[in-house]
Amino acid sequence: MKLPFVTTALLAALTGSAAAQTPQVRPAQPAQKPVAQTPHAAPKAAATNPKEQAERLALQSDLAWVSLYNGAINGEAGERLTAAVKAFQKDQGAKETGTLSPQERAALALAAKTLQDGVGWRIVNDPASGARIGLPSKLVPTFLSDATGSKWSSTTGSIQIAFARRKETSATTATVADRERKLNARKTDYSAVRPDFFVLSGSQGLKKFDIRGQIRNDEVRVLTILYDQATEGTMIPVTVAMSSAFVPFPAGPQAQTAPPPRKKVEYSTGLVVSADGAIVADRAATDGCMTIAVVGHGNATRIADDPAHDLALLRIYGANGLTPLVLAGSGAVGSPLTITGIADPRDQGGSNAVTQSRVTATPAGGETVLSPEPGPGFSGAAAFDSKGAFAGLVRLKAAMVAGPAGTPLPPLAVLVPADAVRAFLTAKGVTLTTSAPAEAKAAALRLICVRK
Repeated sequence: MKLPFVTTALLAALTGSAAAQTPQVRPAQPAQKPVAQTPHAAPKAAATNPKEQAERLALQSDLAWVSLYNGAINGEAGERLTAAVKAFQKDQGAKETGTLSPQERAALALAAKTLQDGVGWRIVNDPASGARIGLPSKLVPTFLSDATGSKWSSTTGSIQIAFARRKETSATTATVADRERKLNARKTDYSAVRPDFFVLSGSQGLKKFDIRGQIRNDEVRVLTILYDQATEGTMIPVTVAMSSAFVPFPAGPQAQTAPPPRKKVEYSTGLVVSADGAIVADRAATDGCMTIAVVGHGNATRIADDPAHDLALLRIYGANGLTPLVLAGSGAVGSPLTITGIADPRDQGGSNAVTQSRVTATPAGGETVLSPEPGPGFSGAAAFDSKGAFAGLVRLKAAMVAGPAGTPLPPLAVLVPADAVRAFLTAKGVTLTTSAPAEAKAAALRLICVRK
């Protein structure tokens, strides 16, 4: 039986120690039928202090990832959560007390994180609407977006995730849900329709589907997850996590129900990594481009990307006289770092000058945050340690955040470590340069993404 969506609050951030080795995790189990609730409902007044509630949110999420918990991820205690804890303890050969010891909690956290890392789990903001969506980025590397929504898919089409938004006067959840049921000869196994949201799951030919929709002010927003039955073992916990992370109409001062479209012309920095025209760049800065112009060298083609680290590999065909950056070595990710890139022409009077600046690198939340944040154009710039060794690539994130009121702003400038850059390029067949002129500025090129 397919695990349907569950009604949830936002996934809580998880911290804690890791066990010495990955514990055994039972295969996905048949789901219990959930009780439909109002999306993102507040915990009951009987809930204890926020710290305890946050831990239960994380506990529910982790147990869902290991396919032991199917219920509302809301931070509340209950029989379903206790039963899931006991099931985990049974799998570990421990006494079934219903309360995890610190060692058992760490083992569960490690098991969940291993599964999350395996699918490339991350939270993204839909560029067309600001909606918050959890994605298994390694499973769905192909991305398309326009004013009506976004679509992510696997290279073979076996997994497809679509977020759609549209204006529909006098729409109701009942009419929208009925229309979704009838599309593509779907057979619905589970349905929950409430005045402000609906949930559907079932089969569509040889695929499984999970759909969540919500309406506000005549705007319909629908998240559809479609996947081959052969991927069900992997996708069961992913669909639960996606339901947990989905916020179709984010609230708060940082949320935007209809953010402005991406820039039609966006400037960034590319780093030459081979003399025959290979360039590593920021994936987001080169997404959705009709053309990617490389100043002084014509147009480039994006031939590969790394969704997990937001890297892109470009190539200029027939290029001559390029100076590749030395990526070999072991640059230290520490403070301070020197970044080398090309600022937006509007910030340098139309010039194309390569400039350098110093930044402080600080570990935070699993990332290395850079401050002060480099200006526009420096996404894709190279960072070097105090000895001049390559330390990583600079990524500038979008400033928009979709989330509940009070959600802290994420870091806008982060470092992709040198090891991740090297691993990506090596996997794509790029031969890394071990000796070249010491002047790093020669390897930096301005990239101009032109969108519709």
